[in-house]
Amino acid sequence: MSNFSFNVANFSAASTIGRAQEMISQAGADAAVDRIIRINNMAVELIKQDDHDGAMRYLRRAAQRTGELLRKEAQHCSPHQGAIITDFDEISQSVTVDVKSLYVYQRSEYDEGMFTFNEPVIIKKSLSSNELSAAVLYNAGQLHMRLHQDEKGLEYFYRALNAAQRNSPLKGRVESSEECGASVVAIFHNLGHIQYRAGRYEEALSTYTECLNFVRRAHGDYNLEVAATLNCMGVLHFHMPKADTELAMRLYSESLAIRQAILGNEHCDCATTLNNIGRVHYMRGEYAEAMTAYREALRIRLMLLGPDALDVAATVYNAGQTHHQCGELDEAMELYFEFLRIAKAKLGSEHRDVAIMLKCIAQIHHERDEYEKAIALYEEALRAGRSALGDVHPEIASTLNKIGNLYYEQGDFDAALQMYEEGLAVEREVLDKDHPNIIVTLTNIGQIYKHKAEYRLAIRMYHEALVAQRRTLGPDHPNVATTLSCIGQINYQNSDYEIALDVFQEVLRIRRDAFGDDNLEVAASLNSIGLVLFKQGVNDLATQSFTESLRIRRKLLGEEHRDVAVLLYNLATLHMEEGDEDEAMAYYRETLRVERVALGRDHEDVVLTLQHIGQVHQQRGDLNASLEYFEESLAIERKHFLNGKKNNVNVARTLNQIGNLHLQKGQVVEAMRSYTEALRLYRQMGQGDELTVAGFDFYALSLKHPECAASA
Repeated sequence: MSNFSFNVANFSAASTIGRAQEMISQAGADAAVDRIIRINNMAVELIKQDDHDGAMRYLRRAAQRTGELLRKEAQHCSPHQGAIITDFDEISQSVTVDVKSLYVYQRSEYDEGMFTFNEPVIIKKSLSSNELSAAVLYNAGQLHMRLHQDEKGLEYFYRALNAAQRNSPLKGRVESSEECGASVVAIFHNLGHIQYRAGRYEEALSTYTECLNFVRRAHGDYNLEVAATLNCMGVLHFHMPKADTELAMRLYSESLAIRQAILGNEHCDCATTLNNIGRVHYMRGEYAEAMTAYREALRIRLMLLGPDALDVAATVYNAGQTHHQCGELDEAMELYFEFLRIAKAKLGSEHRDVAIMLKCIAQIHHERDEYEKAIALYEEALRAGRSALGDVHPEIASTLNKIGNLYYEQGDFDAALQMYEEGLAVEREVLDKDHPNIIVTLTNIGQIYKHKAEYRLAIRMYHEALVAQRRTLGPDHPNVATTLSCIGQINYQNSDYEIALDVFQEVLRIRRDAFGDDNLEVAASLNSIGLVLFKQGVNDLATQSFTESLRIRRKLLGEEHRDVAVLLYNLATLHMEEGDEDEAMAYYRETLRVERVALGRDHEDVVLTLQHIGQVHQQRGDLNASLEYFEESLAIERKHFLNGKKNNVNVARTLNQIGNLHLQKGQVVEAMRSYTEALRLYRQMGQGDELTVAGFDFYALSLKHPECAASA
């Protein structure tokens, strides 16, 4: 009995000591948890204040203390208890930021719905060690993400996910951030967002799909986490290299329906999804539907955010783009300037998006042929872009190429060439060697060399583009045929007809294999082959090529299209060359009829046809009819060319021809009037010796008109 009492007493004392030790240990653990919470929350405040260095120091301290706590717990756990030890010693202290690789919507300035869980976690109650671990790791991931150190951010979010899922073995309960520090859903979203803005869309889609399945298992189909995830998946399908607009629209619509049912119609999240829906309509070319979505999104954002918010600017920009695409340039310009007002105030005058908008406004002036305004804005965009992005960036290359296009259209080939070459140098620094943009720039440079008659350099540029196309697209791609066609045209212009014929026949083969016989590209190749054969004097085969090209164009374009007129004109010229004036005249008259229907009676392309008909009448001795056609052509030329100094020579030559016709008719006064005006225009152009007096028996003229004897 006494031994029994002694044992009980000893046991009771040991139990009391054990409980006391447990209480002391628990008190120490609670104090450690409280310290970690305070340090974590201080780090969060510093993140919100953009004190990234300070936040990093506090997070390292929180991480070290959490690691110590987990190690202590691990010492007391059996092998079957799931304490997890996470190494926090490698939290990066670097704060290098690189935002140059991100697209407009992939940056934090604008809301695409990808930032639903973009805030660091403030811990409001005591948590388990694994929950603390998940929260601190999550915040470290948030900090690295804000610094655009995305690979490091991914590492911490994956470790946070491991800790959060380890804490909830059933994996069916979705805790809120206040309950567990960092929810599994929030971690999934941040993982997916980093993968998205790195362009790893398939990985991101897999992450969001896993998140969607997780949420639906826990809460079913009808909740805001599901809506947020559906929206993000829609964004991914929209941005895929081959956009799936049908699926994106379906995901957006489902997300919007959930958000409107839970949040009401006038909530920022609803506006975000509406804005995304508008972009899908825009991509499909459904501009009216796009504007409807944008207007509703803009109404909500203006009401909730005010007129100066960047999300308002984003929708304003989208609506402006839609007006621009519809040719509603005044409306587009108004919205572009509104975007510029907001962006300059929020982002500064030397921000990349300010540069983009300046380029959009310049493009409208460019389209209106307001070249001075356009070039000034392009240059301002270039300065802003270089200040924001540096000299070597795809957007800088894009602006340089836009300026090159403008100079090219003005006929300033030297300035255009300089811009294209600068753009090409940038593209070669930042793009893959066979990137489509590089190929376009090479062909632009080739086109300029062709205009400058520097054929060797032109062919070199086209060949470089051709090699890249064959490497990326294969030898029989239609784009390869387009570049080969440019090479063929240069050989044709350089009178290298055998080479040109070989090239055009290869182009024809590729296009027939790709498109079949009845195709407009095939018709263009047949026309090119016909021109080469005509120059080689193989007129029978040339006639066959022109006739087949004409058949295709009539079938696909109808009888009265300008491209049909081109073939009719070529056939007329061929018959004229063979001395068949009647057949030539029939084709010229049909050419004129089609041109007048397709282009209008006063179009400048009608001039050449009128003059050819006039020449045929002149050769036949029908001078009155000839004069009628030349005078009609002169009226059109005066309308189109006389105000453009470089084309005065065209008017002068027609006046010269009309003077010869009057002279041939013996109408001296009228002839001298035409010659005098022609000579004045020739001299104005610095071509005073070009006046040609011809077409009459001058001896007979001197007998009829003695005042002309000296000339005779």
